[in-house]
Amino acid sequence: MPPVIDPALCKKCGRCADICNSHIFYFNRDAREVPVVRYPEECWHCDCCVLECPAKAITLRIPLPFTMLHVPSNTLKPRS
Repeated sequence: MPPVIDPALCKKCGRCADICNSHIFYFNRDAREVPVVRYPEECWHCDCCVLECPAKAITLRIPLPFTMLHVPSNTLKPRS
């Protein structure tokens, strides 16, 4: 699932496009428009764009199979 940019919050700075390792965003610096998620299937869900966004305009929808792999460490018990 690709990142979602809230156009109402986006400051059109292009940081998400600069930080993305997968180059999934397209940002036209001349037009200063909201970045476009051009290659959503290439998203690695690394959370870099979410952390870099100064306006907190990006949310990351993590696919269900990825969320099922996460187990909080405080729920694990040592073997007896």
